[in-house]
Amino acid sequence: MARIHLQFPEDQYCYSTHLTVRITDINFANHLGNDSMISMISEARARFLYDSGVEEQPDSRTGIIVTDLATTYRAEAHARDQLLFEVGLMDFNRYGGDIIFRITRPADGVLVAMAKSGFVFFDYGAKKVVPMPETFSSRFPRVNWVG
Repeated sequence: MARIHLQFPEDQYCYSTHLTVRITDINFANHLGNDSMISMISEARARFLYDSGVEEQPDSRTGIIVTDLATTYRAEAHARDQLLFEVGLMDFNRYGGDIIFRITRPADGVLVAMAKSGFVFFDYGAKKVVPMPETFSSRFPRVNWVG
């Protein structure tokens, strides 16, 4: 099976936040587990959207849903490591785009992981994907559009 390679343009990152690896995030191999990394990526996404003034479910019907997630691991992280999550957006399309992540350990500058999370806007009442609201896309004018 072909390996995934994630690399993103430096100018796409527009937000950063720190998260600390908890003892409960450690797996049997004594490092940060995949399931906990996914939870940390989700927390970084939620912080980014909140701090950007975006509600993931802005009204009773329409919200943002994750369509896919790709993660590549480059180094281990251990309990009490502080990790820096740099977050950005790219490849907007009519319905959504990608949220990108670079996760490093500032103490030694090591790249721990890269990730990309696809998202779309979804009408929960109608149970269908809907176009990206202009109120969202206008908050991020530097994001490239595809398609």
